[in-house]
Order: sequence, then C-alpha cells, then structure tokens
Amino acid sequence: MPTRDLDYRCDDVNLRGYLAWNDNAAGPRPGVLVFHEGLGLGEFAMERARRLADLGYIALAADMFGDRRQAINLQQVATVVGGLRAEPEKLRARGRAALAALADLPDVDTSRLAGIGFCFGGSVVLELAREGADLKAVVSFHGVLATKMPAQPGRVKASVLVLTGAEDPLAPPDQVAAFENEMREGHVRDWQVILYGNTLHGFTNPAADGSMMRTALYNEQADRRSWGAMLGLFDEVFSEDTNSV
Repeated sequence: MPTRDLDYRCDDVNLRGYLAWNDNAAGPRPGVLVFHEGLGLGEFAMERARRLADLGYIALAADMFGDRRQAINLQQVATVVGGLRAEPEKLRARGRAALAALADLPDVDTSRLAGIGFCFGGSVVLELAREGADLKAVVSFHGVLATKMPAQPGRVKASVLVLTGAEDPLAPPDQVAAFENEMREGHVRDWQVILYGNTLHGFTNPAADGSMMRTALYNEQADRRSWGAMLGLFDEVFSEDTNSV
C-alpha cells in the first residue's frame, strides 16, 4: 500500500502528516483525517490510516504538535496537549490546516470528507465539528468531550459520533451528559453517543496496557465494535460503496 509523509503548515509551524491510499481505487474518493493520541503522531494513528486506505479511502494521519514531535511521558503530554486545549482557536487552526491539506489532494472528493480521532484526537475532531468544518462526519474514540467553545445553534454540519468507555475517567458521566445537552442546544441534526460498558480510556490501542496510565486499557471487543460503528456511519453519509464492509 502506498504511503508517504505530507508536510503542511499552520502559521509558522511545520506539520508532518502521514498519507495512505490504495492504488486499486480509481477516481475521486472520500478523504478521512486521522487525529492522533496525546503522545503525538505515531504508529497507532498511521496503522489506522493504512486500514482506512485499504478500504478505499484516502487517509491523512495529521500532525497536531509540529515536526511529528512525540511525547514520552504523561508530563509532556499534559504540557503539549494542555497548551493546545487552553487555546482552542490554535487547536482548531491546526485541525483546519490538516483538512485543507487533505482536500487539496487531486484524488480526494472534497464533497465527501470525514475526520476521526483517538483520545486527544477525539477532542480535535469535535472542535472541528463545533466550528462548522465541511465534514460529512466526525468520530471521536475515547476523546475528551468538554470544550471552552460549545457548538452554536445551527453551526455543526457533520454527523457526530462519540464512542466512549463507560468507565473512562476522562469522559465521566457528567461530561457525557453535558455533551449531550450541548448537542441538543446546538440543534445538531445528527449525533450519537455510544457507551461501552466496563471499558476504560484508550480502549482502541493494543499498546494501552495500564503501564503509562492506569486507567488506559485496551479492550478488543470495544475496539472492534467502535470501528464497526464508524464504518457504518461512513457508509451512510458517503452514500457510495467504497468496499468498507
């Protein structure tokens, strides 16, 4: 499967994404952004991009930190992610830069774009939806749901799917309820929250073994079911067979 690095910019920051596509798919096809976890753009998000490409999508794993910087511990995660979350306009600008880079690719159908994100990346796709990005769908996997800039009535264009662990301390019940109210008050046309029982944070990543973060633990069943939920939404909103079955 063809892959390559893709450099793009946001203000004075160089962002190094990872692009995956399938040469067997012909003509314009849907594009999907993949936003990484709090450790930065690494193999996990890249593997998900390749998996999407194998299904016929053009997938860009975005870089939110710049120069593909990696965090090596929770303290660094808190510093980098906390800094971006404290400045939601900067966070959204970097997400928009990734969307523009994807949309600029010649084989991408710009009328059929989506974004998915894991952990920190899950909050990024929700912020893009909140500001009215031209996305058919956004899917947040175990993302933080709280925001400083809630969705305004009529602004969200995307179908919104939140996939979260019922025991995830980063998305506790009060924040889930607040997010649901935000969707209602924002008159979001199509939104859904799926809770996976007995499931902690980071449930999609096989490397999540509780060693770095005690409450981040892989759950094969929730991983499989959440990916299937995402594919079902894509099939619906793109309204075209892309072999994503």
